[in-house]
Amino acid sequence: MRAAIYCRLSEEDRNKHSCTDDSESIQNQKSMLLQYVMDKGWDIFGIYSDDDYAGADRNRPEWTRLIADAEQRKFDVVLCKTQSRFTRELEMVEKYIHGLFPKWGIRFIGVVDNADTEVKGNKKSRQINGLVNEWYLEDMSENIKSVLTSRRLQGFHIGAFALYGYKKDPDNKGRLIIDDEAAAVVREVFTMYASGYGRTAIARMLNDRGIPNPTEYKRLKGIRYKPPDSKTATLWKYFAISDMLTNEMYIGTMVQGKYGSISYKSKENRPRPKEDWIRVESTHEAIIDRDLWDNVQEMVRKNAKPFNIGKIGLFAKTVRCIYCGYTMRSIKSHGRYYLTCGTKHTAKDACIGSFIPVSELAQIVLDELRSLLNEHLDLDEVEHRVKFSNNLNERVEKLKTDRSVYQSKITEYTKAVKDSYLDKAKGIISEAEFLEYSRDFSGEKSRIESIVKDLDAEIAALECKRDNANSKRDLVEQYATVESLDRIMVEKLIDHITVGKRDKTTRQVPVKIYWSF
Repeated sequence: MRAAIYCRLSEEDRNKHSCTDDSESIQNQKSMLLQYVMDKGWDIFGIYSDDDYAGADRNRPEWTRLIADAEQRKFDVVLCKTQSRFTRELEMVEKYIHGLFPKWGIRFIGVVDNADTEVKGNKKSRQINGLVNEWYLEDMSENIKSVLTSRRLQGFHIGAFALYGYKKDPDNKGRLIIDDEAAAVVREVFTMYASGYGRTAIARMLNDRGIPNPTEYKRLKGIRYKPPDSKTATLWKYFAISDMLTNEMYIGTMVQGKYGSISYKSKENRPRPKEDWIRVESTHEAIIDRDLWDNVQEMVRKNAKPFNIGKIGLFAKTVRCIYCGYTMRSIKSHGRYYLTCGTKHTAKDACIGSFIPVSELAQIVLDELRSLLNEHLDLDEVEHRVKFSNNLNERVEKLKTDRSVYQSKITEYTKAVKDSYLDKAKGIISEAEFLEYSRDFSGEKSRIESIVKDLDAEIAALECKRDNANSKRDLVEQYATVESLDRIMVEKLIDHITVGKRDKTTRQVPVKIYWSF
């Protein structure tokens, strides 16, 4: 038997007080598993060790390497201290321990919690372990969120990166101190704007003087920063200046919680409403004094253009330069509106510059929209689908009602398993009784979950058919005879547009429209 040993240590393990806890060090885990292998007389294929990684992290480097080697059948058994060292997610337990490992002919053993895929009747216990670990992850996530929210409300800085102009206080965790060199640039930006310079002019002046933008400054200073994904990431841009001028952090107010995670299983964050942001005043030294701040905010308010006056806001934040990816800005000249790439104006030779009249782009979009509608939509077909979708509505609602009933039953069985586990831990019921209850509850829960899964698939298929008919009907009714574009249409129909520079020979401007439908 060729054995692969997997060890994992997370931040939570480092905080344990008992130095005798086997999970506290990678070395203790290795020693235990090596002894187990020697006692069995097996061969050691290799040791895979992830340090400082959570059990829900699917991007652990050594774990990923272990899975790749397992798929190639390089060993016969995977050894871990416990099943939770391998993963805390029930989904990953089912996928690998119960799914792919048996397919690949690989045995899994969790030494301490007796998880062993070769032992008959052991699967339910492993599933229960996975379920308990899943609860642990969810509870831990909620606890962490609660702690972070509490610290934010107390005015502590929670984040990997300090705002440009500040740096983390090495002697006081969660506090910010002024970075004098960067703060001088921040004060200059506010002063120039208060003196009448526009955002683009300020960006151009900083670039001409070779002053690195916030990201480049942090890179040069060896300060932790978020790597950029733009070819012109070292340049100051219009929006960088604009964001700086309205950031309350520069007057000593800690503003946090602008984004929140979707769930404990995802690292993806989404913007939160402004009213949900956490603001705490006077948490750190201000870079901008109150008089200058108030003056600039009044100027920003007065200089702000209405969002949709004439053609000014028609393509606002929708059009990008095809060469550098910069969001193109609207300008007015001789009574006409144009879209231009700001990078060309903020730095020399940074971009060859995209440029197009708004009216010309509007006509291109309108022509392509009409072409798409004429090519892909048939009025008779759409009307037929609309009638069909009306019949689907009743079926969808009936299925949703059934699903709700089954979902309630799943919640009841989940609670029953959890309650029985707690009873076992308290000694109210025996291990055998717990396993018997769990088998019954889990079996019925699995059966109902299968029904719910089938219902979800059927509902999704019916809704897709219905929505497809409705969306096509709406497009035909709203836009088949439209004569001109407006901002609402642009927002609804277009994801973004890329524009290039006019060809001197053909006189055509390269335009590519990315539709939302």
